[in-house]
Amino acid sequence: MPSVWIEKRKALSGAFRYRVRYRLGGRETKPRYAGMFSTKREAQIRRDWIAGRLAAMEVPDISLTREPPKGKAVAAAIEEWRDSRVDVTDTTRRLHRIALNRVIPVLGTVPINELTAADVARLVETLTAAGKKRETIRKSVKYLAAVLDYHGINPNPARDRQRVRLPYEEAGEINPPTAAHVETVFRTLSRPYRLPLLWLDWSGARVGSLDLLRVSDYDEPNRRVRLRASTTKTRQALWVDLPDVLAEAIEATLPPREDRDPDAPLFPDAGSDRLRTAIARACSANGIPVFSPHDLRHRRISLLHRQGRSWAEIARFVGQRKLSVTADTYTHVLVDGREIRMDVLLEA
Repeated sequence: MPSVWIEKRKALSGAFRYRVRYRLGGRETKPRYAGMFSTKREAQIRRDWIAGRLAAMEVPDISLTREPPKGKAVAAAIEEWRDSRVDVTDTTRRLHRIALNRVIPVLGTVPINELTAADVARLVETLTAAGKKRETIRKSVKYLAAVLDYHGINPNPARDRQRVRLPYEEAGEINPPTAAHVETVFRTLSRPYRLPLLWLDWSGARVGSLDLLRVSDYDEPNRRVRLRASTTKTRQALWVDLPDVLAEAIEATLPPREDRDPDAPLFPDAGSDRLRTAIARACSANGIPVFSPHDLRHRRISLLHRQGRSWAEIARFVGQRKLSVTADTYTHVLVDGREIRMDVLLEA
């Protein structure tokens, strides 16, 4: 007949362990394992549960007594998602890393299948208390939601708009720099940063273009620069025609044609991060409002609008995907609407 019993065993450490075993029939049936415990009390509880199942003429399902396996931790899930994003540029990959590194200290050890909207709300509260801006927090929550989507978490707690709310923040007023401010910064910058500054002011390109432009992107006969598809929101390459004075200045920095390396950076000594820092320091040194390289994009689009260009022309010129974004986000009232005097600056 069915039976259940406890076996007492001594471990190598000297401590006793209690193993529960049972049979579904007489001695002719094979004993089955029902768990190992460090205390006799726990073993007795398991023995009694087995005995109850046997008395009800049921085969005990030991799997019911086990804790459900925990999913991978959020930190591991983030790394797996980042490794899967082979479809993005290095600049975007760096953005993912920065945004998600704010998530890991707060939620990194939580299993993704146990993550709740309350946990994500706690992340928002923690980042807010740390003084992070609304847009910074939004990016962290946005990419966390993408990680959970990748791992099939449904419903996705990071997309719960009822429980996960971003802090209120007044929209910052964007004031593109004036021509005088750009010219002052140009004179203060060291030589490697001057041409990149003029390039961004003229083209309205994103600052990330500085890291991706190569010598092969410069079309010398037609004096234009190719912006690669990876640097535009439309994911389409476009050409930016240069004024003669800027084209001549760029050509003066290049080696003879027969010695040029097509894969060499067009602006070798001015990465996007270094230029951003150099501009901020130059603004502070001259006592003028600090502006970023992206503010030059606002300035260029605003100038094009002031010059009477259509939204379609402007969007095509700067590689913007939506005309509404160009109209609502990137155009502002300029204190002055003049172009900077490149010829005077470069001659000096």
